[in-house]
Amino acid sequence: RGFVVDTRSAQAAKQARMGGGGTEAKSCYPRWKRLHRPLERGRALQESFARLVDACNDASLSMDRWLSRLDGSRWLSHVKAALSTACLAAQCLEREEACVLVHGAEGTDTTLLVTALAQLILDPACRTLSGFQGLLEREWIQAGHPFHARCARSAYSPARPKQEAPLFPLFLDCVWQLGRQFPRSLEFGERLLLALFDGAYASCYGTFLGNNEKERPVRGTRCLCKVKERTHCLWAWLNQPAERKGLLNPLYAPNALVIWPSVEPQSIQLWQGEGSRAAAEGSGGLLCPRVRAPRLPGLFLRWIRSSKYLDEAWDEMRRLLETE
Repeated sequence: RGFVVDTRSAQAAKQARMGGGGTEAKSCYPRWKRLHRPLERGRALQESFARLVDACNDASLSMDRWLSRLDGSRWLSHVKAALSTACLAAQCLEREEACVLVHGAEGTDTTLLVTALAQLILDPACRTLSGFQGLLEREWIQAGHPFHARCARSAYSPARPKQEAPLFPLFLDCVWQLGRQFPRSLEFGERLLLALFDGAYASCYGTFLGNNEKERPVRGTRCLCKVKERTHCLWAWLNQPAERKGLLNPLYAPNALVIWPSVEPQSIQLWQGEGSRAAAEGSGGLLCPRVRAPRLPGLFLRWIRSSKYLDEAWDEMRRLLETE
């Protein structure tokens, strides 16, 4: 008994089947129920990301105009849909005690988004710093998410390649939503998420280079791009004691329970950030260890809004916790 969570619409799945695409025959899965939860993964998602970035960078907007453009970008709707689908997969595993097969268009985009989020919801080991790194390595890098094709250009680029899609930034945004709703359940903070975003789009490290394992370093084999020989590993940098300390969440308390996020519209917020000085300095340092960026309040408002007072509050909280 199990569930097939299909991230395509029923119509898209039917068209793929008629074109020779992979599908699960009902005769082979007599006790399995198919659940369609369509998630955007292509140009529509990229356009949504670009519209949100444009709106966030326009400081001249009135309140009504800002809210209109935020709603028109539909980015928060994509965040809600991703979290809802991950919760569905997690509920099938946890409450129905059934097997779950997640089916996407190619198995390297929305599929990985759902499986990675479901594991964060269910497994407390994935919420630790080392466990989260292992989750990314397993579910995104080794599973073949095409980082080069999806993250080759930024949201500022006038070109809109068909393969461009911010699936990984969408995942990071969903993780930030989990951390905001459960501030003590994740061992890592916003600084790590910002570092990963920068690492996917522009980095001194080779962890996110290439589109698959054939192009990335594989233990005991040679890869096409010789990533292992020519670049450094992002994890090695982040796990240095000085860097690791700045990544940790000072409020963290191990939580062995399942964390069920609220996906109500009032619960999904724009990624504005914790405003920590560590996040700002770490993000700049990851791009170039000798360059320090300005303080960055979250992902989407990081270049236009000062976070001085949020920084001071965050530092004071860290000082009080260390004193105790």
